[in-house]
Amino acid sequence: MSGISGPSTTPDDRLIDAEEDLVPTPPVAAARRTLRTHPALLLIGIVLAALNMRAALAGVSPLLGEISDHFHLAATTTSLVTTIPLVFMGIASPLAPKLARRFSTEFVLLAALVLLCGGILLRVAPPVVTLFVGGAFVGTAIAWLNVLMPGLVKRDFPERAAAMTALYSTAMIIGATASAAAAVPLENALGGWRGSLASWALLAAVAALLWAPQAVIARRGLHHGQPAATPARNSAPAAPEPDATRLSRTPLAWQITLFMGSQSFVAYVVIAWLPTVFTDNGMSKSTAGLIFAYSTLLQGVGSFVVPLLAGRMRQQRLLAVGVATLMAASVVGLLVAPVGGAWLWATLFGIGQGGALGLALTMMVLRARDAHTAARLSGMAQTWGYLLAAAGPLALGAVHQVTDGWTLPLLLLLGVCAGLATLGLGAGRDLKI
Repeated sequence: MSGISGPSTTPDDRLIDAEEDLVPTPPVAAARRTLRTHPALLLIGIVLAALNMRAALAGVSPLLGEISDHFHLAATTTSLVTTIPLVFMGIASPLAPKLARRFSTEFVLLAALVLLCGGILLRVAPPVVTLFVGGAFVGTAIAWLNVLMPGLVKRDFPERAAAMTALYSTAMIIGATASAAAAVPLENALGGWRGSLASWALLAAVAALLWAPQAVIARRGLHHGQPAATPARNSAPAAPEPDATRLSRTPLAWQITLFMGSQSFVAYVVIAWLPTVFTDNGMSKSTAGLIFAYSTLLQGVGSFVVPLLAGRMRQQRLLAVGVATLMAASVVGLLVAPVGGAWLWATLFGIGQGGALGLALTMMVLRARDAHTAARLSGMAQTWGYLLAAAGPLALGAVHQVTDGWTLPLLLLLGVCAGLATLGLGAGRDLKI
């Protein structure tokens, strides 16, 4: 494909997986050189995988009311539909590099897409328990995609990493937006919420079919039990690398981790409950789903602009306070005029949340002294960040159930936004780990 190409290969081009500094075994390296002669296949595969990375989550929110009514679930139990995937996104993230080392990145990406397809279908099986077990599978699959996709992009398109990152990030947002916007229309067309949720298994299946030959080629030539990659060892002496224990003792690392977790906390509370807040205040279900989709789409604006600004600044403290303020203003709006100003609040939240996510990911790079530290910091922030975020829908759902209203939950969410700004003042300093 014109304009999209991998890096120029040299005799010692080892195609290191950037996320964990792995060197592929000779058969895998040879297979990847073959794959990189067809960059269009890699490009389409990345885009299709990215489309799946949020669609299975975003399509649930507009249907939570129907799911709750069908199974006669209380608000706290209903929140588990969105909480369980987040818990497993945190738990399963550390497994991805280990699996990639053993089986290859391409094979684990295929496995994630197959698991995602199965989890989506399992969620709509008749017993209520499968709704939650399927959510665990969905969260695990998305965790592996989250962790491996940046490394794949940096490895196969190093000269166009920024453009490819923007492409797959945009594809993620498009997938989430389409899923949220289509949830209610698909429900009406397919006879219920089960048909609407199950329809997204088709997208995962198509992506899996495209990755299958790449996974097979990447594994070709490996003997049974032979790992796909081994840790890289640079011949030149390097500064001591921080291990997980040392990183966890660094205040700046925790500020970045908690910034990531706090913005995810707010984001997934909104994903879980924003349409319900609108419908509980008299808005139609279809309009609530449309506004939610619009807010999701606008996240692309913030996630594109804010990192560009952050890269031009020595400190990102002002940006952190700015995105937190946009999110806080949206929450205040939901308290004051949830329906009358719905489009405005959705606009503020979409731009603010997209900017907060982009800033969190950017600070993981800017605050690290080298790529290996950045990879470890990313792993720490995503693991603990998603576990913190998982508490959001459950906690605020429980408060809503007890108070039978949204005032106190939204006030608590406003407090999290204030904490996000405070954490940003620390994480945005011009320091290195």
